Formats: sequence, structure tokens, C-alpha cells
Amino acid sequence: MTALGVSGQADPADKQAVIGRLDERTAHYGEMAHEIWSLAEVGYQEFKSTRLLQDELAAAGFSIEAGVAGMPTAFIASYGEGEPIIGMLGEYDALPGVLQTASPERELRTDGAIAGHACGHHLFGTGSAAAAVAVKEWMAANNVKGTLRYYGCPAEEGGSGKVYLVRAGKFDDASAVLHWHAGDRNGVGMGSSMANKSAKFRFHGVSSHAAGAPERGRSALDGVEALNFMANLMREHVPSDTRIHYVITKGGEAPNVVPDFAEVFYYVRNPDRRVIQDVWGRLEAAAQGAAAGTGTTVDWEIIHGNYELLPNEPLGRTMWENLELVGGVTYDDAEREFAERIGATLPGGRAAALEVAAQVQPFRPKSPPFPASTDVADISWTVPTIGLGTATWVPGTPGHSWQAVAAGGMSIGTKGMMVAAKTLALTAMDLFTDAEILAAASDDLEARRGADFHYEPLLGDRPPPLDYRK
Repeated sequence: MTALGVSGQADPADKQAVIGRLDERTAHYGEMAHEIWSLAEVGYQEFKSTRLLQDELAAAGFSIEAGVAGMPTAFIASYGEGEPIIGMLGEYDALPGVLQTASPERELRTDGAIAGHACGHHLFGTGSAAAAVAVKEWMAANNVKGTLRYYGCPAEEGGSGKVYLVRAGKFDDASAVLHWHAGDRNGVGMGSSMANKSAKFRFHGVSSHAAGAPERGRSALDGVEALNFMANLMREHVPSDTRIHYVITKGGEAPNVVPDFAEVFYYVRNPDRRVIQDVWGRLEAAAQGAAAGTGTTVDWEIIHGNYELLPNEPLGRTMWENLELVGGVTYDDAEREFAERIGATLPGGRAAALEVAAQVQPFRPKSPPFPASTDVADISWTVPTIGLGTATWVPGTPGHSWQAVAAGGMSIGTKGMMVAAKTLALTAMDLFTDAEILAAASDDLEARRGADFHYEPLLGDRPPPLDYRK
């Protein structure tokens, strides 16, 4: 085999060999993903999941740097030396409260789990590891120069784990970064995303008997409700693509006790982080006003902050060509029956034909922003970055749903994961062997972010919130 093809990209025979090797390992990686699915550990608590991934990569010949950037469950696995330096991202945190078995009907897990992989991060972490091992073996067999890195990234769901890696300079020398995500169809993401910032607002009052001496109390819950009222009024006077979400995480212990402590957890999103900064300042002012008006005090803790995603067209075209080569997900009879039953449970019925899972979506250089947020975005402003989505869920399934947990826990999820693993591997091979792609990707990044760009994380200089899920 040769490392370079006629066009400068990886040899087609090498690519077919890597695809075949990953096919042979499908059962192994499916079992590994399912183990992480069963563990369902939340952000910054993924101790068993990160150990599984680290052990897999160490056994394959990667060196492991654990506990990076102040996060015990973060790690970097490296192979090779010199340039180019190609990174692959892996995630492995679950979402609290989304409990479900691998069943096409609503069926809660009863084994003590407190979370579920409703965003498919068990597949994300495992699939990227599968790709990294396959590329490492190809590099060793062909004496390919350069460095391959797997970044183990905790707490994507509201913890901004990758932002701390960026802030610590862990991507400063990377040539390109590849990632993927679970989804309901196969395509390369050329759209941006919503920037996002969050905080827990904590009100402090004075407790008292709610009936016998209410005049002596100052309700922290009143402070929370006053903030919520003002935030809901503010919705009319912010850009229409802004999103404001909140949950009351602490509201008191008993109705007959004036609460001396209450907490509300806020998210603010917009496709432009500059808009978020403006809206966020108004939210903080509303919190101060709520405290003044209720005779309480307030403080807040910034929990996370993510930029909007910056796509990269040269990397996107390269990844899409490889996804086209790999193809989509084909269901067997049992999987099709499972998918039909899942479709019947989706609100309003299934919104997409099952055949979508087997298709590769067209490449669209200009796509609307995706209405969600990701900490991959901060990486994308630092180094050329691109990702894809694959059909790990039944077409029409929304993320963060029990239906996503169910499909991700059975063979449909595994098949979509292996589409991603193959596409990541083939794309990395091209980047190691074609310097022109990397040069074009670097130029594209500079053009999109502007020459005067200076990175400042939205979450400031706070340390990782290791207890935000406790």
C-alpha cells in the first residue's frame, strides 16, 4: 500500500482497507458504546466512561495525558510526532433524567440510572476512538508522518468542557480538528450554531413562619419569580432569534416557611455571541432589580459559555466526499420494525421517511444556523474544524428525547456510529497526505473570523464547574 494517491489524497485502496478493518470491529465497538450507554454518566462525573476510552486507546499504542485543563475526566491520546497535527473529538456525558431502555416503546430503566444518552455521546466517544485507532494503524503501516490526537472531552451538555481545553491552549498547535454527532440523517454540517451562555442565579432572603410572621420574612423565591417575570417581559424586546430558557432548581422546602434561599438556572442563546453579551447584561440587571424589589440579595455563578460554530468549506468538502464513499445506514428487517414502532411514538408522527437513513444529504456550503449550541464552536474559532452527523436515530427523532436513547442503545445507533468512524478515518487520512487541503482550510478560517480576531471565552476565567451536575 502507498500513503499518497494520485491526487495527493489518501490512496483509494488504503481507504477500502480501513473501511474493511472497521467493519470487522463493528461488534467490538458496538459493545463498548453500549457499555458507556449503560453507565450514562453526567458531565464531569464520567469516570468509568473516560477510563474505558483511555484504556482502548492506550492498548492501541496511544500515549495518554489524563486530567487535562483541570478536568479529571478529560484526556488527550496522542500518536506520532511532528506535523500535521490532526485532532479528533470524543464526548461521553449523558443527560440527567432522560431514562429509557433500548425499547421502541416508552419504558423507563429501573436499574438505578439517573441519566440517559439522549444526545448520543456514547456513540460519539466510541466512534471517534474507532476512527483514531484505524488511522493510527494506517499511519504505522505506511510510515505516515505527523501527529494524531484524540481529545476526550467531558461535559458538553452545559459544562463547556472543550472551552477549558481551548483556554488552556490544547488546540493551539493543531492543524485541523474533526468531529461528528449523533443524528437522524447523514450529512456534513456547514451551518453555524447558536452561541450560548448560562448561570445559576442564587437569591438569599430571610426565613420566617409564612402564616404567623410573614412580615419578618423576605422570600428568596419571590426574588426568583420577580427575575423570571422580568425575563419573560424582556422576550418581546430582544432579537427574534434569541432564546431564553430557565428552570427553578431550588424553590424552598415547605409552603409554611418563607424560603431564605432559591435558585434559578438560565440559558441565553443567539446565533451571534455579541447579541448574547448585550442580552446577558440586561438579565443581570433584572436579577439585581428583582433582589432590590423583594428585599433579598442575589449572586450568580456563570456555568458555561459557547461561541457560535464556524464551519470550514475546504474541510467540509473533503469530509463530504468521504461520507459519499462510505454511504448511509441500511436497516435489516428487525431494525426496520423497530424504526416503524419508534416512528409511531414521535409527536405528530414520523416527520421523515425511513429511507433517509440510507441517504447522504447534499453538500450545502451555505446553511442556516443549527438551532442548538455546542462547545465545539470555541475550537472552530481557534483551528480549522469540521463535523458530520450520521443516522444513529430513526429519521424524524429529535435529540434529547427518549426515542434517541432507545435507538442509540441498539444496532441502529451502532450502524450510524460506524458510518461516522469510517468517514472521520478517511478524512483524517486525506489531511495527513494532502497539504493543500490544510492550507486552504487555514485560509478559510482566517477569512471567516477576520484578521483582528482575539479569542476571549464567554465563561471568563472561572475554573471548570466540576459539581454543576451534583
